[in-house]
Amino acid sequence: MTILIVLIVVIALMIIAASKYKFHPFLSLLMASIVMGFVGGMSETEVISTLMNGFGKTLGNIGIIIAFGTIIGAYLEKSGGAYALANWTLKVIGKKRSLLAMNITGFIVSIPVYCDAGFIILSPLKKAISKTSKIPLAALGVALAAGLYTTHVFIPPTPGPLAAAAALNADVGSVILFGLIVAIPVALSGYFWASYLKKKIPFEAIEEATEFKEKIEIPKTSNSFLPILTPIILIALKSIANYPSFPLGEGMIYSVFNFIGSPIIALLIGVFLSFNLKSTKKEVSHFNWVTSGLKEAGIIILITGAGGAFGAVLQNTGIGDVIGAQFSGLKIGLLLPFIISAVLKSAQGSSTVAIITTAAIMAPIMASFSLDSQIGSTLTVLAIGAGAMTVSHLNDSFFWVVAQFTGLDTTSALKYQTISTLIQGCTGIIILLILGQILL
Repeated sequence: MTILIVLIVVIALMIIAASKYKFHPFLSLLMASIVMGFVGGMSETEVISTLMNGFGKTLGNIGIIIAFGTIIGAYLEKSGGAYALANWTLKVIGKKRSLLAMNITGFIVSIPVYCDAGFIILSPLKKAISKTSKIPLAALGVALAAGLYTTHVFIPPTPGPLAAAAALNADVGSVILFGLIVAIPVALSGYFWASYLKKKIPFEAIEEATEFKEKIEIPKTSNSFLPILTPIILIALKSIANYPSFPLGEGMIYSVFNFIGSPIIALLIGVFLSFNLKSTKKEVSHFNWVTSGLKEAGIIILITGAGGAFGAVLQNTGIGDVIGAQFSGLKIGLLLPFIISAVLKSAQGSSTVAIITTAAIMAPIMASFSLDSQIGSTLTVLAIGAGAMTVSHLNDSFFWVVAQFTGLDTTSALKYQTISTLIQGCTGIIILLILGQILL
């Protein structure tokens, strides 16, 4: 039990360091790895080699994929492609259902774009809709945030679920397919909460809210969709092609989809498709836009690699056997990763750090909770994601983005946005528990 107690203390110190002293999670994870290594009886040579191997193995699996995803996100952000997606959604759904349109827009945009950036990008549109539709800005903000937050924690190539899939050896295509099954009702639960708020919050006119089309020349809608949907479809087709029944055969078609559906190749295709978003009139070069995406990827990749190192050390200490022996009799299954992730998220604020840390903790104990099958690892990734959105409050940067760009004071933001994330996280784990009863 000593090593389990030390793990709890180490995680508590990581939370305090991040929330109170703003200590970077990259360093926190590496320091935690070293401490756990020595407490677990590893020699100094074993600690160093395990750190290096865990870091390198994790980045070998997903480092390039994260880089490609952030490049696509940079192009959508800088070209106005996110606006094009929002415009299309409004036309299809209709301005009378603007709340649903904003929810769906956020759902699509946040697959390659970080939810914080996505909310900021779409804020001018949100204000313009509020002015013309007389819908309270707070309700529109909550609906948009619900869509953005959902795909941020459930759908690769967003770094969090991608890193969890790598740590737990889950098939990325399966995570996408089941992630969509879970994410759609989760996003809609946020929409229904926003619809309730629409009736309760008085409308206040917004000054200087202008249509975004007056500010930026946006690309074609089809060009904006292609970099997002093409990689997802290709990855999903690879998963289908690799089903035991081989529905696409075992010949040339299988080989083609097996290759272009691998996450690296699928995202690379998405990167080249995103090049069409850049107008030839823009003075900034492709080099600058790609560099912008890679700069954002750098921090994410380092944190993800440190999480992989932490996970490798935990596996070598044998802590999985300890946790399995102590808690496997409780038969809580998917509730365990959800609870761990929710505690980490609520305590230190970052969904990505909560996902990566929880995946590292869960990796060595999957068998003890009968979650080591392919479907078990997929549902575990999603349970971690559900926990990582429960709840967003004062220590979460996204909470403050929503509050500031929606004109909410802290009390109102806690009532509207924090409760929304609580509803969404609980909706997610309920759906996953039902799926677990059916499939596990």
